[in-house]
Amino acid sequence: MGKLVVLTLLGVGLALVGERFVAFRLVQPLWKTVWTVLKNGLKYPGMPSFAPDEPGQIFMMDLNEQNPRAQALTISDGFDKTSFNPHGISTFIDKDHTVYLYVVNHPHMKSTVEIFKFEKQQRSLVHLKTIEHELLQSPREVKVVAGGFSSANGITVSPDKKYIYVADVTAKNIHVMKIHDNWDLTRLKVIQLDTLVDNLTIDPDTGDILAGCHPNAMKLLVYNPKDPPGSEVLRIQDVLSEKPRISTEYANSGSVLQGSSVAFVHNRRLLIGTVFHKALYCEL
Repeated sequence: MGKLVVLTLLGVGLALVGERFVAFRLVQPLWKTVWTVLKNGLKYPGMPSFAPDEPGQIFMMDLNEQNPRAQALTISDGFDKTSFNPHGISTFIDKDHTVYLYVVNHPHMKSTVEIFKFEKQQRSLVHLKTIEHELLQSPREVKVVAGGFSSANGITVSPDKKYIYVADVTAKNIHVMKIHDNWDLTRLKVIQLDTLVDNLTIDPDTGDILAGCHPNAMKLLVYNPKDPPGSEVLRIQDVLSEKPRISTEYANSGSVLQGSSVAFVHNRRLLIGTVFHKALYCEL
């Protein structure tokens, strides 16, 4: 059987990765190195876009390099690249080490899941299949394992695979769920925060939760370039204790980074993605 991988301190010497590289969704070890998969900005009604005429792309970075650079991956012919509007990204690594990307796509404001095969040597993606949104709504395809969320969004799993952490955006909290053998979930606790929680990742060295957050909802929903939405990354330590410790890893009013949505740390370097702005790479 293959394995399913779902992804997913104010730094000194901040370095902008690039104007278009935003909202990365996962980081994981591949081929004895660490790669991160990124996408460029989501285009959706009411959401600002800094490159409205450019189709979506997928990028990769090797975080073990001293000065990593994002590299665009070529997508095979036969796939409609002009309407490509990527959102979430996950990967599947088969037992023969073949890597597949599952990309949430919004072509023409619809919702699909695109399946790609990653070609390592060519640094390219071969499109294999499009899954229509209706299939995802079929009761034969979906099992409800937990409820009671106001607006569930980001989700990740603990290093020991015993717990799932779910970000509830509008409720401004994180739900800690215990995984049972039948994949049902039991809610153990809710960690309340004072910010909109978007996506979650795990610090591979400590097991802490890193949360990409939106400190001001109205600025995110009603965009004003003269008063842009800020960014915030929180670290949650001792998640299972009675009093988890919450600290701020990064905060900015929007002058450097707007609309942070996710963050990941590797070798004391922090990579922050956003909804529609840049990505930021920080030395901790």
